Amino acid sequence: MLIEQLLFIFISFAIFVYMFFRMIRRNDTSYVTILVLEAMGIALNFLEVLFDIKLNVFLKFLKYVLAILVPIIIIVLEKQGIYLYELVNLIKAKIYLMFNNNKKAKDALLSLLEKNKNSYKAHKLLAQIYEQEGGMRKAIDEYVQAIDLDKQDYDSYYKVAELLNGLNKKEEATEMLFNLLNKKPDTYEASMLLGDILLDREMYKDAVNVYQDALKYNPYSYDINYNLGIAYTMLNDFQSAKIAYEKAAEINSLAYALKYNLAEIALIYKEIEEAEKKFLESVNDEELSADSYYELAKIELIKNDKDTAIKYINTAIDIDSKKIVDKVKKDPVFIPIMARISIPFNLENKEQSTEVKLSEKEIKAKEHLEEMSEITRHLSYNDINLLKKNREDNINDTKLEIQEEREQKERHD
Repeated sequence: MLIEQLLFIFISFAIFVYMFFRMIRRNDTSYVTILVLEAMGIALNFLEVLFDIKLNVFLKFLKYVLAILVPIIIIVLEKQGIYLYELVNLIKAKIYLMFNNNKKAKDALLSLLEKNKNSYKAHKLLAQIYEQEGGMRKAIDEYVQAIDLDKQDYDSYYKVAELLNGLNKKEEATEMLFNLLNKKPDTYEASMLLGDILLDREMYKDAVNVYQDALKYNPYSYDINYNLGIAYTMLNDFQSAKIAYEKAAEINSLAYALKYNLAEIALIYKEIEEAEKKFLESVNDEELSADSYYELAKIELIKNDKDTAIKYINTAIDIDSKKIVDKVKKDPVFIPIMARISIPFNLENKEQSTEVKLSEKEIKAKEHLEEMSEITRHLSYNDINLLKKNREDNINDTKLEIQEEREQKERHD
């Protein structure tokens, strides 16, 4: 018992002195709390000796925890680079955030960074707060600081790119995402965002490269295959677009937008039955139904079935009269049945009946296919077959170009 008391007094007092001088040297008042806890543990031991009493199990355990265990944990954490001041302020900041007090949370983190500008966790948490508040530029600065302290913080790489894109700094975002994918090529979110930016910047070959690389790690991703189809569509590589769309359709059989695109590609190559089949499927989508019935009406006129064509075109007008009537008036294919098409009065007062859910890139691809379908409508079957052959001959050339671009990029890196 006496030996235990002597050991306790020696160890606890040595730790107390060590922590006291550490507080003085660092000028860090956060150590006061630890010193108070140590003092409470030493006081319990003093009471035990002074009054010659035996503490119960709980109090004896508490004595060792307060006077020895807690300060030793703090010392170990500091040896690992986690300092008490940092720990306390991070905990305070997270508590404030739990109560939606962003101001005090930021104050705690900024106070921490004044003493230790190399606190990775403080920069990261402060960036998240700024982002939540809409302070995108401040958030970017803090995420960059976090990246400087931890080069493998790929999440912050992505966040910076995402925020730069939100600020319409497309080139900077593109560069950041390429850097991220060079370091970690299987980052799905980065591939998707970079692909979207490249599509928006009309850099379609680069987008194809990105999506093809992403497929190595996510071959069964609907979004990657679908977006790859869009990129090929904008390159007028309809055969490759069809393959990508069909793979996406295997993954998601209810994706009507890509079925509509497949129908338009079938029309381009005069595969009328396949086009009709796909358009009949895409009429189930509220946003695409009017356009689908419009295209079906044109197909029936090609087949010389005027009655069915009239039924389809009137259905399309019922769904979205303002949009469809304008298209009908511009298309001479409807002249033979114009007298039997129900065009409503007060068309200018009609509002669009369906909410636009397609993304900008989807709308762009859809309109491009419709335009190409219209251009190729008057081509002969021989012309279409020649177009197919030329396209197939050019696929290998395109692949070679892509491979050369990759090799040049690798040599440059």
